[in-house]
Amino acid sequence: MSERLDVDDVLKSLPAWRAHAGDRPAIERKLVFADFNAAFGFMTRVALLADKVDHHPEWFNVYNRVEVVLTTHDAGGVTRRDLDMARFIDETAAAMGVKA
Repeated sequence: MSERLDVDDVLKSLPAWRAHAGDRPAIERKLVFADFNAAFGFMTRVALLADKVDHHPEWFNVYNRVEVVLTTHDAGGVTRRDLDMARFIDETAAAMGVKA
């Protein structure tokens, strides 16, 4: 099992993310793309990595908006796996023109 990290500490290195308001430790980010095609392309890129590393985001998509929640369920909170995924999401979004 992965070691749990403090959400506030994780967020110090992820300025575009915030603590998830739900009932469990998690981080979230809301992204807005140019259109549905760009949003779906982003989700596809993230999905390919998620499948490869066996760590899948919780997300919601409507047209050009994507909302992402990251947590490691078996650890009961945020871990290095979530931090790594968040960084990949940030890099991918920035490469697609999304501003923080």
